[in-house]
Amino acid sequence: MSPKDLLLALVVVLAWGVNFVVIKVGLHGVPPLLLGALRFTLAAFPAVLFVKRPKLPLRWLLAYGATISFGQFAFLFTAMYVGMPAGLASVVLQAQAFFTLVFAAFFLGERFRAQNVVGLLIAAGGLALIGLQSSAGGASAQVMTVAGFVLTLCAACMWALGNIVTKKVGKIDLVGLVVWGSLIPPLPFFVLSYFMEGPQRIEAALTSIGMASIGAIVYLAFIATILGYSLWSRLLSKYPASQVAPFSLLVPIVGLASAALLLGERLTAAQVGGAALVMAGLIVNVFGGWVKQRFSPVRT
Repeated sequence: MSPKDLLLALVVVLAWGVNFVVIKVGLHGVPPLLLGALRFTLAAFPAVLFVKRPKLPLRWLLAYGATISFGQFAFLFTAMYVGMPAGLASVVLQAQAFFTLVFAAFFLGERFRAQNVVGLLIAAGGLALIGLQSSAGGASAQVMTVAGFVLTLCAACMWALGNIVTKKVGKIDLVGLVVWGSLIPPLPFFVLSYFMEGPQRIEAALTSIGMASIGAIVYLAFIATILGYSLWSRLLSKYPASQVAPFSLLVPIVGLASAALLLGERLTAAQVGGAALVMAGLIVNVFGGWVKQRFSPVRT
């Protein structure tokens, strides 16, 4: 990978890692479902006027928008609103990699490999350790609620379903898919916000919205969504997925670091251990096959 493209990959990692802190900032002034509606409205318009619609059936575009865009962020924003720390959210959300393996086996008939099973078991242990620490943060640590943890796992599940949709549609312009897929979430987000958050709360949030919330919405729409996926798709078009995908392992590290630096989040020893196990499981899942092939004895 060229130095320029390496820098672009790190820009994506930084944009997606800091994204979790930005969500927390946005939630201080805007309720979660309304925040989702505003994010995807801004991500879709005016981009749809300049980006070609991807060549895929409408049902698959709807499925993508309903899962990876609406479902994932409806659960994630709500999870962080009800008590999921930004740093831990960046780690727990990576469970999507293992949900994807399970769904791919069920819906696509793909087989598990040894490194997938080992990585899944390690990460599951880490998630269990994090989950057991719900509401047990202590005075100096960031408290995590059970609801926040469970909803983040639901977000990971929806991301994984979106990955299956992406696999089904095959090679396609990722930027076009993200932009046109962003047309799907605003309506259900606005409807749910109206009925669950109420018109008075919506009006209060919009009329008293501060610069911090506006900045968060702009960041989520243009930096995390448009810029992030545009650069990511460019890298995937130039290099093998096996060379690009490992950079995503850095996102939770940036997420934890930025949450500690910018929000003052502190984790318990058990939460740190759980996060380390999740990361270890991801590393085994990504690199286990390569290591096995590299060090397996050559048969003659």
